[in-house]
Amino acid sequence: MRLQIAYIAAAALGRVSSFTPSTAARQTMLRSASSSTSSLGMSSSSEDTITLGIFGGGTVGGGIVEILSNKADYFKQLTGKSIEVKKVCVRDASKPRDFTLPEGCSIVTSYDDILNDDSIDVAVEVMGGTTDAKDVVVGALSNGKSVVTANKALIAKDLPEIETLLSTLDSATQFRYEAAVCGGIPIIRSMQSDFVGDNIQLMCGIINGCTNFMLTAMDRDKKSYDEALSEASELGYAEADPTLDVGGFDARSKLKILMRLAYGMNVEEDEISCRGITELTKIDFEYAKMLGGTIKLLGVAEKNDAGEVSAYVAPCYVTNEDALSSVNGATNAIEVLSDNLVSSIYIGQGAGRYPTANSCINDIVALAKGDQTPLPFNPSSDTKFVNNYESVFYLRLSYRDQVGITRQVGEVCEKHGVSIHSLLQNPVAKNQESAFAIMTDKVDYAAILKVMADIEALSWCKGKPFYMPVLRDDWQV
Repeated sequence: MRLQIAYIAAAALGRVSSFTPSTAARQTMLRSASSSTSSLGMSSSSEDTITLGIFGGGTVGGGIVEILSNKADYFKQLTGKSIEVKKVCVRDASKPRDFTLPEGCSIVTSYDDILNDDSIDVAVEVMGGTTDAKDVVVGALSNGKSVVTANKALIAKDLPEIETLLSTLDSATQFRYEAAVCGGIPIIRSMQSDFVGDNIQLMCGIINGCTNFMLTAMDRDKKSYDEALSEASELGYAEADPTLDVGGFDARSKLKILMRLAYGMNVEEDEISCRGITELTKIDFEYAKMLGGTIKLLGVAEKNDAGEVSAYVAPCYVTNEDALSSVNGATNAIEVLSDNLVSSIYIGQGAGRYPTANSCINDIVALAKGDQTPLPFNPSSDTKFVNNYESVFYLRLSYRDQVGITRQVGEVCEKHGVSIHSLLQNPVAKNQESAFAIMTDKVDYAAILKVMADIEALSWCKGKPFYMPVLRDDWQV
């Protein structure tokens, strides 16, 4: 679930063409050995104060200012420093704000007002987007300012370049991004610290609140896709153009970041199979109920016996006994299966003013305490990515009534080595789409794609067949 955040504009910073600075710039950025012991990058602020410049004065930016104001005394006791917001950069300075500016804080409309202010220690980027935001992040880091961001799209798109830039900078210049994945759930920090002695075998989760809200409405409240999307839009969970959410692309960006942290691999987003929820119908939820479960849009990454990793974003059938089946509404959840900790589940608010701001605050406080993360994306590895995976699959086929349908389906499945476990068919009610469902045995995703293509070409098949993986091998109840 993405948020409507006020974007900053005006006085545009010149485009940064590369993340690799010149030799002269690199020499300027590298501090002496004595300064590298400081907790923050170059700044002229006093040692007992950390100053912030916030890019974006909308939903999340306002939440950050409020939390810092409300807990100022506590944060000073915790870190030994005062945390002060010096400037907030917005597009329209005349627009009323829903938060009170701290004393001494000013509203500005130029990126340079923060980027070129040597008294500002930390740049907080909550403006969104991948163009101007990239300029802001690169400019801040290059000027010796630590960065706190909630921008998963930017990180997923430019992670290798950001990593290259960070490798040229002094370790005191930090990059923090807890809020970029699942809002208020502290999954980034956990992946950076709690699994370092472990081996992660599987990550699966509900990592987009908009679609989980919609699927809950379709399942629990028996609403159609269009009705569920309309309600999500009215409540602010879906944007005017919900494509990134309902198409699964928002979840894919988050999954890519988690895969880097878990497996040390950089995978192009387009290589990760991505299917959203737009093809789901009420019939799919009826069949899921018959089977004893429900449907969730999940991001899944799994290591196979050969040590290779596969990943996908797709609607998945999950049984009612599965922990993820009961995560409803706009809530997010991530399960991590690993050798040492076995199963770890993180559940919480994946977006919203205060959940997202809270994660940004945690990063800011960590910087004020002097915490350092030399490799914010964890060490890289040569783990191989494979764009294929094994699963049990649910197939839904809409049809025009004629003789020999099941025989032809069986022949197509046999041709591609797909074994049919069971066939489901509800009595066709008036005005209801004629469709039956098939549960396969465990099979390659690539084989299912071939089956779907061949079935779609048959004369009785109405429209594009629908398929989705089953999350667990032990799905039968």
